[in-house]
Amino acid sequence: MFFLKEKSIPLTEFFTDDFVDIHSHLLPGIDDGAKDIDHSISLIKKMSSYGIKNFITTPHVLGDVYPNSTETIKNTLLEVQNALKEHNLNDISINAAAEYMMDEKFMERLAVGDILTLKDNYVLVEMSYFNAPYNLYDILFEIQLKGYKPVLAHPERYIFYHNDFQNFYKLKKAGCLFQLNLLSLTEQYGKSVKATAEKLIKENLYDFVGSDTHHHNHLNLMPKIGTKKVLKKIQDFIINNKKFIFN
Repeated sequence: MFFLKEKSIPLTEFFTDDFVDIHSHLLPGIDDGAKDIDHSISLIKKMSSYGIKNFITTPHVLGDVYPNSTETIKNTLLEVQNALKEHNLNDISINAAAEYMMDEKFMERLAVGDILTLKDNYVLVEMSYFNAPYNLYDILFEIQLKGYKPVLAHPERYIFYHNDFQNFYKLKKAGCLFQLNLLSLTEQYGKSVKATAEKLIKENLYDFVGSDTHHHNHLNLMPKIGTKKVLKKIQDFIINNKKFIFN
């Protein structure tokens, strides 16, 4: 029996002018994303060719590994904004928030309200890929007590939950919103992650999508999601991303 390969469609059919990528690492030299300003501009140009022109980029804030302050992030964002003007990339809009590891230092920031949000009160958070914080649900409670809405980055990548899917329902019940990594729909992160992403989609547990772009290897893989079947699966989440549009 022969199976016809599904016809590809351009990513510009996914990403219209009002789409906002809410998860990426495009600020130069402050985490494991863009290495320098030229790298930042190159990544943004490539993403623009896919139709992604609005960004809330999210550098890691991770203990002593990436101890990025609000000031550091804002200053580096300004550097990118100025470079975009110099390159006459006037159709690009970029702002910055952060991807916060839910650790002790994050709790210290939360206590004093030193949090960069995606927009309004949405805050992007993540966990270690090895295990969840022992006090995860206390952290989620505190985030909401402070008036924020936690958006959990790439829940499908937390392999320690793969064998007990009920954990995902528990997180949703605790007030977590879920952000799908687009490349989780490829085998970039492995078959188990892909299968879990597909199941989370089927169960309608996602709220948003993000590219989580760090480098050109990620962007070179992006066209693999370019099919009508994938678009149909995630179009509601893509629409949700549009609420993050900024002026």
